[in-house]
Amino acid sequence: MRKRSMDELDRLSVEAFKKAAKNPIVLILDNVRSLNNVGSAFRTADAFLVEKIYLCGITGTPPHREIHKTALGATESVSWEYQENTLDLVRELRRSGYQICVLEQASHSLPLNRFQPKPDQAYALVFGNEVFGVEEEVLEHADQVLEIPQLGTKHSLNISVSIGIALWDLVNKTQGLES
Repeated sequence: MRKRSMDELDRLSVEAFKKAAKNPIVLILDNVRSLNNVGSAFRTADAFLVEKIYLCGITGTPPHREIHKTALGATESVSWEYQENTLDLVRELRRSGYQICVLEQASHSLPLNRFQPKPDQAYALVFGNEVFGVEEEVLEHADQVLEIPQLGTKHSLNISVSIGIALWDLVNKTQGLES
């Protein structure tokens, strides 16, 4: 066994990525304060061919050195848009046919491993502020509240880790992952 070279990984160019069919998933970052987490969201969205990222409220936007550090160029491939009000965006996306899935520790949340997404459904995944989580008013408008089960003492994951777990799970369950 050996590590594969960059050429062997056969990654898409930015131009090919922009033309590629995307998974019907958008990410909504609701008042995410860490620019490193924003950059990581871009990088993960690129890995799973996400349609778009919405940066809401106080969430930082490209171009920024701290976002670029963790995005590694994904701000050039992944489509994004700034929206001041997360709730207005959630309402607009629902009208456009997206199912709104908030990732949050909340009463009546569904463990992510028990979530059964539909392959032909478009999803908007909402991730909140690192300290305060997703705004209550946004949580109230969710079609589904999903929670990543945890076994340790901290009861929280970094938002960038949560995004990676949720996207991997959703794409694996709807599109299947081939390597």
